[in-house]
Amino acid sequence: MGRVGDFDDLLAANQAFADDFDLGGFDGVARAGVAIVTCMDSRIDPLRMVGLAQGDAKIFRNPGGRVTDQALEALVLGVHLLGVRRVMVVPHTRCAMASASEAELQERVGASAGQDASWHAFHVVRDQAVQLRADVRRVRSHPLIPESTAVAGFLYDVDTGLLQPID
Repeated sequence: MGRVGDFDDLLAANQAFADDFDLGGFDGVARAGVAIVTCMDSRIDPLRMVGLAQGDAKIFRNPGGRVTDQALEALVLGVHLLGVRRVMVVPHTRCAMASASEAELQERVGASAGQDASWHAFHVVRDQAVQLRADVRRVRSHPLIPESTAVAGFLYDVDTGLLQPID
């Protein structure tokens, strides 16, 4: 297992970040009133893709950019306690969660782990547009998300940087 020394490069970068840190004392409210549920994919810069900056939005990331129970928990807290008025659900093109079957991911993870992974669910997405519409409905229909909260789904293109609305 890793040790703290395995992170020396990141800790050095953190020191440089802290040297110019200007977000101290911020209250954590989403200044632009936005929450974004998106994928953990490193090709996605959720704030920059919509012209926002640090402190403007609440970001929830997971494999596939899905509206999970944990994402809903974050959205409810965001809407009621952190100034969120608009929710964007944003999966992306060329996502591993939408381009492989459950069995394929289990096999690949199992091969990497050197043990059987067939028991682990990865919740792959067979049709991103269908799933995105269902995820948006899940947010809109949640009893603790007010109807006044704008909720919409978008597919992010990792090759062009564009968002495509999915109604």
